[in-house]
Amino acid sequence: MIAIVDDFVAPVCDELVVILYQDDDILLINKPSGLLSLSGKNPLNWDSVHHRLVQGQAGASPAFPQAKLPHRLDFGTSGIMVVGLNAASAQHLNQQFQSRRIQKRYLALLEGWVSDDQGQFTAPIAKDKNHFPRVKICHSTGKAAVSEFRVLERLEQPRRSLVQFTPLTGRTHQLRIHSLEMGHPILGCDLYKSGHSEQMAERLLLHASDLYFEHPGTGEAFHGGCACPF
Repeated sequence: MIAIVDDFVAPVCDELVVILYQDDDILLINKPSGLLSLSGKNPLNWDSVHHRLVQGQAGASPAFPQAKLPHRLDFGTSGIMVVGLNAASAQHLNQQFQSRRIQKRYLALLEGWVSDDQGQFTAPIAKDKNHFPRVKICHSTGKAAVSEFRVLERLEQPRRSLVQFTPLTGRTHQLRIHSLEMGHPILGCDLYKSGHSEQMAERLLLHASDLYFEHPGTGEAFHGGCACPF
């Protein structure tokens, strides 16, 4: 039995959680890179999106004591998140995420030139118990994972690809490990990398740009967008 010890302590994040949209039922927010979605088990990792929403951000945003996060973004990922402001809306959003009725889009900067202009990458993902918190591609025990991609731009010096991802499943670290398996790791990623892809950026260059969902209060189709910082 391998003992898993998570001794990660998040550095201080000075960027604010920015509120993009607000009504009685939901918030749309822009999560900065380098901030946990939920406070960690380690007491030093108290700062998080959820903590800031519930407590309020001094001089920037009020407290939302009933705020719930129906989904999360990885620590290094920036971008749009939808927040439920009451129990009913949070439950409604949770059900939409679980039934995969919410469409998510991401932008990422990848190492090298992706040869195909668009396509679908399919590789099952399992926990990597020997290398927590990593996951691994495993065709015997992994859960199905599908990522659609479209190359938006190929950049020179060094060669990089700006890619739009639409994950059709929501596995942990899905886009990061799928990018690595494609041979084009996301720049700045500390877990899934080539010899120098991590050093090519100061942060993980993965950004949640769009959410398409049913508004839990009105039942109408709703789209939220968040401009990409890189």
